[in-house]
Parts: sequence; C-alpha cells; structure tokens
Amino acid sequence: MPRPTVTPRPTAAQLAYGSCTVIGSTFAMLLLSQTSSGVGIAVIALASLALGLLVAMTVPVSRPRVVAVNRPAAPPAGQTVTPMPASVAAVASEPVHERAAS
Repeated sequence: MPRPTVTPRPTAAQLAYGSCTVIGSTFAMLLLSQTSSGVGIAVIALASLALGLLVAMTVPVSRPRVVAVNRPAAPPAGQTVTPMPASVAAVASEPVHERAAS
C-alpha cells in the first residue's frame, strides 16, 4: 500500500501576499483596461488568480534557524579545572520563569 504524500500547508504570509496580489491586480487591470464584457472580466480574473498563485508560491518560507553553540575547549594539558559548587550548578540548571506582561 503506497504511503500518502504530505503536502506542506501555506503559511500566513503566503496567504496574505497571494490574496493582496489577486485583489490589487484585479482592480488595477479592470480600471486600466476599462472592459465591460464578461469575457474580458473573466480573462482578467484568471490572470489575477495566476499572478496571485505565483506570488504566493515564491514567498520565501522561513525555516527554523540552526544556532551554533560555542563550547569552551578542553583545558590545556596539566591544568586542572575547579568544579562548580553544587549550589551554583543547581541554580544554573533551573529554567527561568518570568511573569507575563499584563
């Protein structure tokens, strides 16, 4: 049984840019062409939809950024490292809880 393919969902930015492009280009082309026939309006509407789809698909999709962690190198040979006191280590490992702004 073939596995179903998962298609990515459009982001909010893609939907917004595509919708604004469709609306703006439709109004601009209708005003500039001054057409009143049904065929002309249909052609303009289809062209605007195609342009909106093109804009929505070319909006860059943000990917999670990879952040490099800077880790200290090992101490030079012959040098000892003093361990962190237990009380400091316990505080350093606790998550920070901040109150939400009201």
